[in-house]
Parts: sequence; structure tokens; C-alpha cells
Amino acid sequence: MKVNKGQSAPDFTLKDQNGKPVSLKKYKGKPVVVYFYPADETPGCTKQACAFRDSYEKFKKAGAEVIGISGDDSASHKAFASKYKLPYTLLSDEGNRVRKDWGVPGDLFGALPGRQTYVLDKNGVVQLIYNNQFQPEKHIDETLKFLKAA
Repeated sequence: MKVNKGQSAPDFTLKDQNGKPVSLKKYKGKPVVVYFYPADETPGCTKQACAFRDSYEKFKKAGAEVIGISGDDSASHKAFASKYKLPYTLLSDEGNRVRKDWGVPGDLFGALPGRQTYVLDKNGVVQLIYNNQFQPEKHIDETLKFLKAA
């Protein structure tokens, strides 16, 4: 299965960095930026997470919530969020079930889980899909540009 633009995003429930279950449907009524990333504490993922952090107020101004998802466990997410002062939710997709359900592609060599960003409108419909494995900061620029125009 693959999530495409114009489709309703499949709901999921995953544990956040505090071990609490969070469902996507909880965010209905506001735009949501869901970004899948390979792993905590890797150079590209740290850059991407910090870029989302640095632009977080702009996302809030646009009325959007930001959620990061990787296969790392809640304890890893908690340490990562704390170390870099990430103000948004990180969800643990151990086993990469949601990543597979959404059809997030891997990197060119299939060695790493892919880096892909989805923008959902207030009804949970995918309005933008952005994939750029090698320029993690561009996800933020493209996503904000889209949200401001919407």
C-alpha cells in the first residue's frame, strides 16, 4: 500500500517519546505535518529535526502540528528530543509497520528507511508529499511554503 496525494491518511496509534499512545485522528481539525526519518542521532536526521524545531513557531502560526516518526523506541526519542529541545511529538514505529502501511520508500540502496514528509489538511487528506533523502532541511522549506499558500 502507498499513501498518495488526495487520499485520506491511514490512522495509526504509536507511542510518543513519553511512552503514551498517540493516534493520528487526535489531530483532525488542523493541518498536520507527518515526517518519517531514518533514525535518531544520525547527522541528516538531527539536521532535519533541528530545522523543524527552529521553524516550529512558523508551523504553529500556520495552524499546523508537527509529528516525527522513526523506528527508534520511546526512550531513544525521549533522549533525542531532550538533547535537541524538540518541541513537537516524536512517535516510535518499532517494526516500521506504519512506515510500510504508508509506503514510505527506502533510500537508493534500500539500506536505510526513507525520509519523507506528508502534509495533511484539517480533514486528514494528504495534500503534499515531499521526499528528499539527501537534503533534510528542504523538507521544512517546502512544507512551510505549502502551508502558507493553503
